[in-house]
Amino acid sequence: MQATATRQPDAPIVAARALTKRFGDYCAVDGIDFSIEPGKCFGFLGPNGAGKTTTLRMTMGLTPVSDGELTVFGLPVQQHAAAIRGRTGIVPQADNLDPDFTVEENLAVYASFFGLSGADIDTRIDRLLDFVSLGERRKAKPDALSGGMQRRLTIARALINEPELVVLDEPTTGLDPQARHVIWGRLTELKSHGKTLLLTTHYMEEAERLCDELVIMDHGRILAQGSPLELIARHVETDVIEMRGQGDAMQALATGSGCRLEQMGNSLYCYTHNPAPLIEQLKDRHELRFVHRPTGLEDVFLRLTGRELRD
Repeated sequence: MQATATRQPDAPIVAARALTKRFGDYCAVDGIDFSIEPGKCFGFLGPNGAGKTTTLRMTMGLTPVSDGELTVFGLPVQQHAAAIRGRTGIVPQADNLDPDFTVEENLAVYASFFGLSGADIDTRIDRLLDFVSLGERRKAKPDALSGGMQRRLTIARALINEPELVVLDEPTTGLDPQARHVIWGRLTELKSHGKTLLLTTHYMEEAERLCDELVIMDHGRILAQGSPLELIARHVETDVIEMRGQGDAMQALATGSGCRLEQMGNSLYCYTHNPAPLIEQLKDRHELRFVHRPTGLEDVFLRLTGRELRD
């Protein structure tokens, strides 16, 4: 018998309490709590190895939970993984389209996995191809598509079962800015239609544009949670001045500025709520180059997780 939802209309789509995943002695996800409200975009940010993808895989029932509680649509994931996946669309990190099938055949075959066929599916495929602007390429095979087109086809495929929850694992990695903006527009439209989105990304601009709420993870733990604007206000100053040039001159000028300083290579980042005095001094220091901008989510991310390279 197919499981039915026990979730109340205003209850979270996904709820995790003390969620934990261990691989032997290694703890990939370390007792995290989060919930995702219906119709929202919820994001996971973190360096490589932070536990983002493992969390997504547990949410889909693809990786067993070691400890804690995890429900999707009000159903315990470990007991109802198949039913949950039937109501979920998944966009994986890498496109895994079938190269032997055309665009429309890829969608039709995927629909058959959900027991869907017939005239209704033909209509749905037409609608989805229009949604991702691939109607004119329906007879093409994936190898004949650009990277952005393949990604849009993967998103269309994830929507074939009319899911309530769409899970997107780094959906725009490797795409050029134009393709990325097109996909952002499509995802924003999905959210406006009431879809719930669960997103991992390395692009801070993507998270700021799409996410209503997000968590920043590292070493399997949640370091911070809130909307992008809340996280920026909570963890960093309003402005940052990035300086490059002679190290001694930069340090002498910045040290007396009252700013919070972060060094990265030959760049010095000066974080402050009052940038005007330092900018005034820099105008006459032609040996130093500087850029002044408002702080953003990337500054929060780097302050919480560090600036060292992760492999």
